[in-house]
Amino acid sequence: MTGEEVEKGFEEIRELFRETWRGFEELKERFRDLEERFRDTDQRFKETEQRFRETDQQIKNTDRRLDRLFRRMERAIEKMSQKVDQTSERVDKLTGKWGAFVEGLVIPGVLRLFKDRGIELEYVSARAKRTLNGHHMEIDILAHNEEYAVVIEAKSTLTVEDVREHLETLKNFKIFFPQFKNHKVLGAVAGIVIEENADRFAYKNGLFVIGQTGDTVKILNDSKFKPRVW
Repeated sequence: MTGEEVEKGFEEIRELFRETWRGFEELKERFRDLEERFRDTDQRFKETEQRFRETDQQIKNTDRRLDRLFRRMERAIEKMSQKVDQTSERVDKLTGKWGAFVEGLVIPGVLRLFKDRGIELEYVSARAKRTLNGHHMEIDILAHNEEYAVVIEAKSTLTVEDVREHLETLKNFKIFFPQFKNHKVLGAVAGIVIEENADRFAYKNGLFVIGQTGDTVKILNDSKFKPRVW
């Protein structure tokens, strides 16, 4: 091998080293890029993890606030329920007192009122009660003689629904009070305040309507009225 050939061989080897070195440099650069990308990815993971932790904390805080709010709402509802119960109890007591007042206003005039209508009643009683097979019936005012029994429902405020209920009472009256099975049973409703249509509904169904006039009461039905007999 000549000196020229040897030199050429060394040159080829040096070129291979240079290419290898360039390859290493490129590989190092790629590793640096990858390392940088890994760092970015790791940072993003850390940021995401931090956001998850923050979100989780926010959810916990919200949950605690909601829990406190629900407890406050429960306490408020409980207080409101107690107030409603107390109000209902007061209303019931007041309604009972008004009912007794209406009865006290009507009872003294019953005999006179129906005498003016040609019915001579002899006895008047309040709060006639009877229980039959677990069912109850209470009559506010019951007036009668040997021929007639007048069943009166007294309300501070008379409504159409009150009239309907009284008609149902009249339908079953003789079942609960069989001592009047041979009597002509008449119905009447009385009210300090009579709601619109309640008096007309009662009139059309054959009931006497008793209303307040000053310190006393009177039958509001006109002379054409024909009472229904049960």
